[in-house]
Amino acid sequence: MDQTHDINRTRRDVLITGALSATAAVLPAAGQAQALADAGAAGVSTPVPVTSKVALRVNGQRVELDVDTRTTLLDLLREHMHLTGTKKGCDQGQCGACTVIADGRRINSCLSLAVMHEGADVTTIEGLGQPGKLHPMQAAFIKHDGYQCGYCTPGQICSAVAVLDEVRRGIPSHASADLSVRPLLSAAEIRERMSGNICRCGAYSNIVDAITEVAEGKA
Repeated sequence: MDQTHDINRTRRDVLITGALSATAAVLPAAGQAQALADAGAAGVSTPVPVTSKVALRVNGQRVELDVDTRTTLLDLLREHMHLTGTKKGCDQGQCGACTVIADGRRINSCLSLAVMHEGADVTTIEGLGQPGKLHPMQAAFIKHDGYQCGYCTPGQICSAVAVLDEVRRGIPSHASADLSVRPLLSAAEIRERMSGNICRCGAYSNIVDAITEVAEGKA
């Protein structure tokens, strides 16, 4: 009887703690304080968020923030810096909507913790260009209608810019016929390199045309 009671109590504590942890991520400070007080009254110990300072450069501007160590780079950009051009899609690193360029490499910002990028140089869609002074890739996407709903477009463009840089540096892909020579930016190369960026609207052929135009220096 005592053993059953202990098991039920343990399961109850786990459920309460899990719910409070999830709530703490979305509640304002006052709500979090009340949730912690309620947990204490119920005799349940709760994890205390660990914060850390992180300093990095975002779009050429140095920023220093005190964040929960569980904060992703995506949430730091969107929730702390209000750079909402970078989109949260699947939040599992599968759709590419959250793609940004960090230290010259494209990454899924939803899978990367902000504290991992101490001292990093991060570029988001806002840092590539602005209305009136677009990046050539942004202009090419508009010209070739490389989007429909536009939700995935910021990640697509950031990834496309990184793709051209990869090719210029001679980095091969799975579609490269010869790993010992500099790859040619064929349609097959573009499709392979952009395969991590999903477009539910199906604007893939237009995206290939936009990237090709920029690669050929016509944009």
